[in-house]
Amino acid sequence: MKVLNGMMHGVIDYASVLIFALGPTVSGFTGKQATICYILAGVHLLLTLATRFPLGVLKAVPFSTHGVIELLVSILLVVLPWIAGFSAGVNSRNFFIFMGLIIFVVWLLTNYSGHAVAASKEPTPTP
Repeated sequence: MKVLNGMMHGVIDYASVLIFALGPTVSGFTGKQATICYILAGVHLLLTLATRFPLGVLKAVPFSTHGVIELLVSILLVVLPWIAGFSAGVNSRNFFIFMGLIIFVVWLLTNYSGHAVAASKEPTPTP
């Protein structure tokens, strides 16, 4: 069931940016795990700003492409602690798994095509 529209998804995206940015401090981990979080916060912010949906600014990335990227990121986040060698750090490992699962659930619940239909009905600016 796709219950999230583009506006709701955008709000969740901006909240995710804050969670990635604050995660290391709140969860108490440092090092490469924290660096990865800060990079993810920046990349997620850029993707959200660039997406063609209500809370996007640049509107360059199709919302459906945004969805594919988030699906891939959600999977990567769950396995990242083992790939990057920090699976022994319980706080950071759990943080990355949790964020991966949350992003996957948001992906499952988002109607990526519904926004495309609504966006195609918007008037085209005249020169």
